[in-house]
Amino acid sequence: MGGEDDRGHEHEKCEKDKSIDDWLPITSSRNAKWWYSAFHNVTAMVGAGVLSLPYAMAELGWGPGIAVLVISWVVTLYTLWQMVEMHEMVPGKRFDRYHELGQHAFGDKLGLWIVVPQQLVVEVGVDIVYMVTGGKSLKKLHDVVCPDCKSIKLSYFIVIFASVHFVLSQLPNFNSISGVSLAAAVMSLSYSTIAWTTSVSKGKQPHVDYGSMASTTSGAVFDFFSALGDVAFAYAGHNVVLEIQATIPTSPEKPSKKAMWKGVVVAYIIVALCYFPVALIGYWAFGNAVDDNILITLEKPRWLIATANMFVVIHVIGSYQIYAMPVFDMIETVLVKKLHFPPGLALRLIARSVYVAFTMIVAITIPFFGGLLGFFGGFAFAPTTYFLPCIMWLAIYKPKRFSLSWFTNWICIILGVLLMILSPIGGLRSIILSAKSYKFFS
Repeated sequence: MGGEDDRGHEHEKCEKDKSIDDWLPITSSRNAKWWYSAFHNVTAMVGAGVLSLPYAMAELGWGPGIAVLVISWVVTLYTLWQMVEMHEMVPGKRFDRYHELGQHAFGDKLGLWIVVPQQLVVEVGVDIVYMVTGGKSLKKLHDVVCPDCKSIKLSYFIVIFASVHFVLSQLPNFNSISGVSLAAAVMSLSYSTIAWTTSVSKGKQPHVDYGSMASTTSGAVFDFFSALGDVAFAYAGHNVVLEIQATIPTSPEKPSKKAMWKGVVVAYIIVALCYFPVALIGYWAFGNAVDDNILITLEKPRWLIATANMFVVIHVIGSYQIYAMPVFDMIETVLVKKLHFPPGLALRLIARSVYVAFTMIVAITIPFFGGLLGFFGGFAFAPTTYFLPCIMWLAIYKPKRFSLSWFTNWICIILGVLLMILSPIGGLRSIILSAKSYKFFS
């Protein structure tokens, strides 16, 4: 009789796992359309990082700057294609989360250890950076609209920005945030357009200088490294791509990768329309006098800059949620599957509010935005975006030595590893330089 009991138990366990999967944010609804993937990807990619691209160009110079932008665009599109392809490479199974693919490639234990820490650093890092960006843009909006008002501390604006997320983070899954995400994607196009059209209307400044910003050679080298991190940060959608694809329905006739890829291509065209004009025109107009956020350089017309900052705030609200969703998924999976908490509203309310509060507190404590970008950008973005997909591809598909696929992947891996080693050096240096003149909780 024991066999039947076991089967009963197994059946119960499967049912229970299925009910938990139906509750978890990534796997709970799978009826997304291909255009959802387009705007989720745009929202995930075109972060406020686009506004620092003219500054990165100034640190890199014309030739290297354009090369780095174009190479990043091509390489990340290729690695994104790999991830979309690998989502359903085992018939009848879907890798709904980045770490599930990692476990398939490197084994259960090692896969978790390789992917999860990096993915968490990226997603939590991005959310902290977005807390800072949201707060800064709200402050800028306040200062532009009301120049004569009493100055309010940045910390308060970060708290105001966070308060929105205490509410929004209760939305259960990816499809329920698609409205927020669509608004965010439209905003990113809008503020990018404002940034470059305003630069065009200002024209090339009278004493524009395209020389190196740093006075010393070592300074120039460090700036170069730091700029690489900023550019890496600008292409960071890979950390949530499998999770986005998990929301698309699939069948043998119409695998999810077709719809997903269509969305990705549309997203990448929009990304190019946002990035290239802002980076090139912003640098052309201001040369190395540009700030690390182009909207700060463009002081007037006041109403337009106020609007652009409002757009940034709305966009960052959407981006924060897109990056937070996989983190919520991990937290809730651990709480429910490992620690056996009952899934429900109370669990979600407490777990997610704690996360939002955590990112808020860190953002208030260390709000130097640029250096953090370069530092996080190098450590975690380079692997998850530039070369981890290639390593998985080589591990799983084992392409022939010296074949085109083999070469392409190794080139991406080498570029990615260089990026991972070099950009944190630049980022750390700029954090140290800002920290000298910095007071905590300012």
